Amino acid sequence: MKFFYDLERKYQRYAIKNLMYYIVILYGIGLVLYMAQPYFYWDYLCLNPIAILHGQIWRIVTFLIYPPAIGSMKMTSVFVGVIALFMYYSLGQTLENIWGAFRFNVFFFMGVIGQVLASLVVYLLLGQPVVMTTGFLNFSIFLAFAIYFPDAQFLLFFVLPIKAKWLAVAECAVYLYSFVFGPLSTRLEIIMSLANVIIFILLTRNNHKSNRRYAPSEIRRRQNFKKEATKIVTPGKARHRCAVCGRTELDDPNLEFRYCSKCEGDYEYCQDHLYTHKHVTKDEEH
Repeated sequence: MKFFYDLERKYQRYAIKNLMYYIVILYGIGLVLYMAQPYFYWDYLCLNPIAILHGQIWRIVTFLIYPPAIGSMKMTSVFVGVIALFMYYSLGQTLENIWGAFRFNVFFFMGVIGQVLASLVVYLLLGQPVVMTTGFLNFSIFLAFAIYFPDAQFLLFFVLPIKAKWLAVAECAVYLYSFVFGPLSTRLEIIMSLANVIIFILLTRNNHKSNRRYAPSEIRRRQNFKKEATKIVTPGKARHRCAVCGRTELDDPNLEFRYCSKCEGDYEYCQDHLYTHKHVTKDEEH
């Protein structure tokens, strides 16, 4: 939607860059806390609506330290939890690279607000306290990743390669079953906790020309083009070139190159000019 694009242009400088880095740090703290005192989180930090309404408002933030992949066996949970930290960091960083920091911030914090509201609304409307963790939030990140990279492979049980789209379908099937056969409280919980995915898609749908770059089909088209292009690059020729200074990876192998999500066209910039260049519009392209 155009108003979202206008908000992005106005407030993108306030976005938290590398947001997933800080979230993973919180997850790491939660993992250490789980090893030291497993029940401390549930007693003082989790998203408990009754405790929040009795003044423990810090839980709105502290529930975020709950790490993914925690189970009943401590050592197994720690091992899997560490791997999950690296995985979710990679997923979050990938989405931020695609959308930009502002859009990823909006997506993530909509998920946080959704979970808080789900917990409070279910309790206030139905009188059922629902203690929530970061489970739905983490799944929304994975679901968004699977939409953009459906053919990315993960090792199920560290052995079986399976594509992201099938993992997402399986997880969605579980939630769909819970939604159809579960109580009203479960339905409200699922709808409000995963609403950030639907709302974000509606906000960034491609009815504005600047949003076409964010369409999953467009992103996959560019990725496929890059893969095919790398196959035919003549040895000794540069694959990346900064649109400002003209430097390539042949000039300095330590240079990093990124495409700008704000420029209308495939403009690539080195690390020194990615955030300092003037954005190119269609009218300025030659």
